[in-house]
Amino acid sequence: MNNLSGVDRRTLVKSALITSAVAASGAIAASSPALASPYTGAASLVSRRLTLPSRVATGDVTSESAVLWARTSGTGRLHATLRVLDADGSALRGRFARAIRLTSGWVTDATDHTAKIMAKDLPANTRFEVTYSFEDENGRMGEAQKGSFTTAPGAGIGNGRSKGKAKGRDVETAAQRFVWTADTAGQGYGINPEIGGMRGYAAMHAVKPDFFLHSGDTVYADGPISATMKEPNGDIWHNLVTEEVSKVAETLNEFRGRHRYNMMDENLRAMYAEVPVIAQWDDHETTNNWWSGEVLDDPRYTVRDVNTLAARGRRAWQEYMPIADTKALTRGTGFEPDRIYRKIERGAHLDIFALDMRTFKGENTDGLETHETDILGETQLQWLIKGLRQSKATWKVIGNDLPLGLIVPDGKGQESISNAENGKPLGRELQLARLLKAIKDYDIKNVVFLTGDVHYCAAHHYSPERAAFKDFKPFWEFVAGPINAGAFGPNKLDGTFGPKAVFEKAGPVMGSPRNGEWQFFGQVDVAGDGSTFTVKLVNANGDVQYTNVLPRER
Repeated sequence: MNNLSGVDRRTLVKSALITSAVAASGAIAASSPALASPYTGAASLVSRRLTLPSRVATGDVTSESAVLWARTSGTGRLHATLRVLDADGSALRGRFARAIRLTSGWVTDATDHTAKIMAKDLPANTRFEVTYSFEDENGRMGEAQKGSFTTAPGAGIGNGRSKGKAKGRDVETAAQRFVWTADTAGQGYGINPEIGGMRGYAAMHAVKPDFFLHSGDTVYADGPISATMKEPNGDIWHNLVTEEVSKVAETLNEFRGRHRYNMMDENLRAMYAEVPVIAQWDDHETTNNWWSGEVLDDPRYTVRDVNTLAARGRRAWQEYMPIADTKALTRGTGFEPDRIYRKIERGAHLDIFALDMRTFKGENTDGLETHETDILGETQLQWLIKGLRQSKATWKVIGNDLPLGLIVPDGKGQESISNAENGKPLGRELQLARLLKAIKDYDIKNVVFLTGDVHYCAAHHYSPERAAFKDFKPFWEFVAGPINAGAFGPNKLDGTFGPKAVFEKAGPVMGSPRNGEWQFFGQVDVAGDGSTFTVKLVNANGDVQYTNVLPRER
């Protein structure tokens, strides 16, 4: 795995000297920056020291940047201190020990006391320890927590172009491992202390990934969590509960409460403190299978306008996910309703394209329209095609929060792309066809799709020789999930793009996370020289279910 051994120490010294520059350009307020401490008088002197009730996290880590995230218990501002770790995990000493200190603006209940800082101009392939603490209105420092993250390999590491290092060493330090999954705390399965909480997160953490791609359904805002529920086999499942998760989320506080709840789990906390997340959203951050303009017919809701619910759900999601967007993090607070889709550059051999297949999605019809209907929207589609064309990375991973060829019914309509007809592309399929044709026309190599959503694991190979639409290159899509939710599947495949289920494994309907057997995540190992892309599908017990080694297409 990546560590300091692959970094030129002269580079570290140089990078350590950028402290003041990073603090000036990278410390972004999570609310409107204050020029002076918002001191409110003697009453504040008796307030308690600030705590970190949701612990800490990092996200969207590249070769030179990272988003630092934390939440506090009251008005304050986040102080983050970064120190370089040596290969054995110890903080560097002597002249290499200089710290980078960053500070956010003042945060209040306007963002549920969450704060983000963008750390920039960091050295590549370097392990950092981060100490997080909030300063209160009186200048007192509160509870401190430590986290860590590793920046991605640099663009020259692992491709034989780095100066002053042997190529073999470059290859070793450029290797990357990441995990992905979806579906956290769904179908009433919350944090069960009897089984040690969300044990799937502990299983992912155990493989020591460099980052975690959460493929959506980060919370289940539409799924109440009760103290007990009966599992399909008759066992009683016990949950920790809070007021906010006892009903469907409608108010902003209830949506925020869903994220606060998940971050009560010790397994999730431990992983997020050490493993950066790349977060996507899907439907359950708002409500099941939603689309813009929908009006709910669900007696559980008093607010039935989906656009209102989605705006609140999106705001809470942005507050709690350590996501980076250049516009939001350089010309605002970090919480503007900016675009969710983004590209995360991970060095010479890996780019991650995290899609948003929810915001621009049209109504869930039967999908048989002869004209193209939206799943990505035109702007995002063109952004993706351009990004794939311009990418210099060996492997281009597309994180699609909805599967491409699986049939996912929504009443009489279709929730995903496929329309359950095996013929030529129709409706949303026409937009996917344009993407796949562009990948072929521009001869874009080594594109892999990773998804979740359907609560089982699978490996799908798409090929024009089996397809009704033939103007595309063969490719792979891998499915993983759930990580702490009910099991379902398998779903049927639509033949339009010629998919074949090379592997699939699904649990019983509403299968419990109790024994870990029906909870799944994917693990990817990218070789240091980019020659292979190894995918494993793993259950929550750490047992590998399937392995596929993809060779680089040259």
